This record gives sequence, C-alpha cells and structure tokens, in this order.
Amino acid sequence: MRLTYGPWGETLNELVSAARAAEEAGADTLWVPELHRSATVTAAVLAGATTEARIGTAIALAFTRSPMTTALEALDLDELSGGRFVLGLGSGVRRLNEDWHGVTWDKPVKGMRDTVTAIREFTANCRTGAPIEAPGMRIRGYQRPFPVERGRIPIYLAAVGPAMTRLAGEIGDGWISHELCSPAYLREQLLPQLDPRPGFEVVVSACCSIDDDPAVAYRRAAGLVGFYASVRTYADFFAFHGLAEEQARVVELFRRGAGADDLAEAVPERMVELLTLSGTAEQVRDKLSAYGGLADAIKLTPPTHGVAAEETRLAQDRIIELIGDLT
Repeated sequence: MRLTYGPWGETLNELVSAARAAEEAGADTLWVPELHRSATVTAAVLAGATTEARIGTAIALAFTRSPMTTALEALDLDELSGGRFVLGLGSGVRRLNEDWHGVTWDKPVKGMRDTVTAIREFTANCRTGAPIEAPGMRIRGYQRPFPVERGRIPIYLAAVGPAMTRLAGEIGDGWISHELCSPAYLREQLLPQLDPRPGFEVVVSACCSIDDDPAVAYRRAAGLVGFYASVRTYADFFAFHGLAEEQARVVELFRRGAGADDLAEAVPERMVELLTLSGTAEQVRDKLSAYGGLADAIKLTPPTHGVAAEETRLAQDRIIELIGDLT
C-alpha cells in the first residue's frame, strides 16, 4: 500500500511546510480538500512547492463549477505540477449544493457521469480546434493555444452510497473513501460495489491520531467521529459497526444545540477505536496492516474537529514521522 497524506495548516505557508515534510518523509500523494479553502487553489500552491509527490483534490466539488472550468483548472494544475495532478471529484450533499452554492441538486449519479464525460472530452480535444460535444457542453470555434501535459488526467471519484460507488468503479481511474472507512466495511460493503479492475486505485481515507497515551490519541479523534455521527445519512454505516445506539446519542446531543465541534463528549473510545487509526504508533501500524490486500493507498489526515490547532499540529507531526518510519 502507498502512504498518502492530507496536509493541514492554519496558513498556506504552514500547509506548504507540512506538505514538504510529508513529501520528504515519503508520502506518495498530497491531497487537499474543499471546504474552508478552494481545492484547486490549494492544489496549485502545493504543486508549485513540491517536486515528486502527486497532488490530488480530495475532493473538489463536481457540480459547483462548470465541467469546462474544472477541465481548465485540471489542465493548468497538471502543467504546473509537471504531470503529477489527480482530479478527485465528489458530489457533496443536497444542502451543500443548493443552500451553500446555489446549484441544482438532481440525479447526482447521472450528473457525475455527465461531468466526468465532459471533462475527459474537453481535455482530450481542446487543442484540436474541432467541435467538442458532451453532456451539457457544445463548443464551437475554440482551440486552446497552450501545451497540454496530458490529454487524459486521472479522475478519482469519492463515493459512499452504492450507486455512486458502482459509478466510481465503472468510469473512474480511482475511488476515494469517506473519512471513516473500516477494513470490514471496505471488504464487505464497498469492494463488491467497486469491482476494481487492473490500474484502478482504491484510496482509503483515514483520520489518524498517534500518541504514546492511547487515551489522548482517542480524544483527539473523537470530535471528527462525532461530526460525522451527527449526520443521519450515515446511519447504516454506524449500524454496520454495531454503533447505532452510540450514533443516536450523538444525534440527540446535536439536536439539543451542540455545535459540530462540541460532540466529542458523546463519542466513546470504542467508536474512535473502530473507525479511525488512533492509538500508539505501534497500534496504528497494526491497524494500517489490516487494509493490506484491500486498499492500494491510505490517505492519512490529522483530526481537526473539536480540537485546538496545537493538538492538530501534534497529530500531524506524529503522522509524518510514521510515514517516514514506514517508507
């Protein structure tokens, strides 16, 4: 398995420092999210600051940009990185699309298929001057005058539900899991839907918290688990792990007015132990090994919900140290 990393920083300068440290330690790919920053702008910053690791979005929102804009940004990022860019796309949820971005949420699986088709059609033909036809795209009289690093940029799809997961296996170059994805859930629920083919990359995302005191490591990661447990959409996921009652307590606390960063108190150590890579360095190594034969790469990220920035920094330092030890 390849070890990859999602660097964190309060500032872009700190983010760059973390990315460089992770690359030096041996991280195969550096992933950037889209929530508090733009995924493509952050990817550009890291592409210009690194030399060897792939740069990927995990994830960029698929429906809040036009397919042509996404394709142009992907081509520019691929040029900037010297062919190291991976375009990770996700649909997001209805509330995020409609209420936050003002875009229509309708048949997301079809929308994702159409978006990927349009991006690939544009990147393959943008320099020819020929008409470009794709779902939602009808281009005439256009020819990109700049060089293209690659006519086909890898597109990875993030997916949780069975229909989107099947789509990722069908049309994607790779798949990126939800931040909580146990080996058992991957093996029993997701891989049968993905049916990965040769060359397809299965990337498991994992919140990672390492400390010589396992209790400290668990507490750092509890806020992130609580954040996702507050979402009722994930009820089947928590029930699969025998955590339905634990999730219900988090949901009730959230309904009573607790903020998303204030849910750790309702999360027992058992939830953190089952759903994250937390504990001592040795314990985390053992948990990583459980993905052997299931995942092609692990995307490690430090906990950020309900913890002070200094705690995230400590977690980040330990993860990068672990990457160095293992690679």
